[in-house]
Amino acid sequence: MTVIILTACPAGLRGHLTQWLLELSAGVYVGHVSARVRNRLWSRVLEMAGPGRALMVFHVKGEQRLSFAVREHYWTPVDMDGIILIRRPSEPLFNAAMPVGWSRAARRRRFAGRGRSGPPSPE
Repeated sequence: MTVIILTACPAGLRGHLTQWLLELSAGVYVGHVSARVRNRLWSRVLEMAGPGRALMVFHVKGEQRLSFAVREHYWTPVDMDGIILIRRPSEPLFNAAMPVGWSRAARRRRFAGRGRSGPPSPE
């Protein structure tokens, strides 16, 4: 069994994967393919994914009976005494280019009615 999960990948790659695997949900592909087809699909994912991320889980012989392959993913597989685990990043991820704090739209929504509740203006 092979599972491929795509995030923010082009539609052409998604169309290519549907030739071999069943799309259960948007970006989630499942199927039973041979190791040769699986390796070719993964190489196709690597060359076509662009700025997107990809994660593949597949069956292998051994105690754990599964293995992982990742592309541009924050969580990385780590071998711990023969068992492959997924390591989550310890520090929170943020984009340094994005401004920190409230957006203008959020400020407008939050503080929209505060200035208008005073006494009525004389006319």
